[in-house]
Amino acid sequence: MTRSPVERFASLCATVVRYLPLGLNTLVPPSFVGFALINGFTFGVDLLLLTLGHGVAGLPLPVAITVAYVCAFALSFVLNRVFNFRSHAPVGRQAVRYAVAVAVNYFAFILGAGAGLAALGVQYHLARLVAGACEAVFLYSVLRWIVFIDRRRG
Repeated sequence: MTRSPVERFASLCATVVRYLPLGLNTLVPPSFVGFALINGFTFGVDLLLLTLGHGVAGLPLPVAITVAYVCAFALSFVLNRVFNFRSHAPVGRQAVRYAVAVAVNYFAFILGAGAGLAALGVQYHLARLVAGACEAVFLYSVLRWIVFIDRRRG
């Protein structure tokens, strides 16, 4: 029997959790591993688009950050919904909750921390990495307990 890509992704995440050291396998849910994999990939997309927009095309940094951010987070929403949280709830309400979370994240971490650090003289890639670490904690929490919550499971 052939497993779907969604089932294979879930199996991969569960396998990674099983091999975590120091008792972390009892604390870290597979959805966190899935989030890390998906958002690691989309963060790479974000950095690539930022580099192309600002470093190559010469867009002003806030514009390049915004374009890269919107593209990466649209991709993140779809991948997390389908592969990680395997949600079948109505997409409309989830998209609205996600858009609010992304807006908060954008102003607090991306422009606040990312562009703020860059304005203070931190190289813009490093500033984006610091902001990315902050947003990862915030966004996983929001996705797991607000956006993709399965109210039937509690």
